[in-house]
Amino acid sequence: MGAADGFTDSGELDGLTVYDNDGEKVGSVGRVYVDDDTGKPDWVTVKTGLFGMKESFVPLAGARRVGSDLHVAHPKESVKDAPRVDADAHLSVAEEEELYRHYGLTRKSGNLGGNRPQGSDAPTAAGTGAMGAAGAAGTARGTGTAPGAKATGKATTTGAAGTAGTGGHRDTDASARPLAGAGAGTSRAADMSGREEMVRSEEQLHVGTEEYESGRARLHKYVVTEEVTRTVPVSHEEVRVVREPLQPGDKTAGTTDFGEQDVEVTLHAERATVRKEAVPVERVRLETNRVTEQKEVSAEVRKEKIDYADGTEMGKGKDGGGEFGQGRRR
Repeated sequence: MGAADGFTDSGELDGLTVYDNDGEKVGSVGRVYVDDDTGKPDWVTVKTGLFGMKESFVPLAGARRVGSDLHVAHPKESVKDAPRVDADAHLSVAEEEELYRHYGLTRKSGNLGGNRPQGSDAPTAAGTGAMGAAGAAGTARGTGTAPGAKATGKATTTGAAGTAGTGGHRDTDASARPLAGAGAGTSRAADMSGREEMVRSEEQLHVGTEEYESGRARLHKYVVTEEVTRTVPVSHEEVRVVREPLQPGDKTAGTTDFGEQDVEVTLHAERATVRKEAVPVERVRLETNRVTEQKEVSAEVRKEKIDYADGTEMGKGKDGGGEFGQGRRR
């Protein structure tokens, strides 16, 4: 597979935001995989999912960079549904072919060379073998073996002598953090005492809080009408006839004309009256208080595991992930 056109250095892809062919945001660049033959970036992983804990492979073929954005030539769903491949390890030929099929791409012929870590002078050959005559000028790396000698693990060769096994791509962490186990089966240089070691890393979940506007509360005043009944005393005047007999010779009787006569009396009465006035009766206000509750947050975290082959027994051992400083095999 030839390196993607336009990208020559993995550093220019670090921290870019990835968008699909429709301009929809997919995630951010996680790791960069370089071509073994050309050393140029060819694949990147995109961090997706909750907190960016998942990584999906996407090819750089047809991709273009616009400022701090990376626009790839595939839809968002294709990227998220890409086959799950361990982003911490070397990209094998079988895994790469599976990714090619998923994106509908075709592998370029002649791309079966060994895996070459960035910055080395020659491709490496996987497995156990001797360096060929054409590779005599190469430099043996990772084992301290001189040219022409037998090498166990990964030996480097140059020239047309061919390479043992098939190669793929090496991932380059976008944050420049060295990863344990980068490159499938690649061991670190042995020191003079014969010790070889790796650093195992794992992701830790850090949960925090942020404040946001969750809603608005308000007071609204409106008028309602209701019927009110009160009882009030009222009085009125009534007329009654009082008769008093007159005695003969009573001087107060006076004289009256004999005939018809009318006398009027004015009567008075009270009636209920209504007067309304608005008076303040209550003060209403809004207050806020903080309530704390417990909320569970779930996310996926990854950890590196180490497989090892015991030189005295057939098969592989598994790192049980037990106490620090203790080994385990089976």
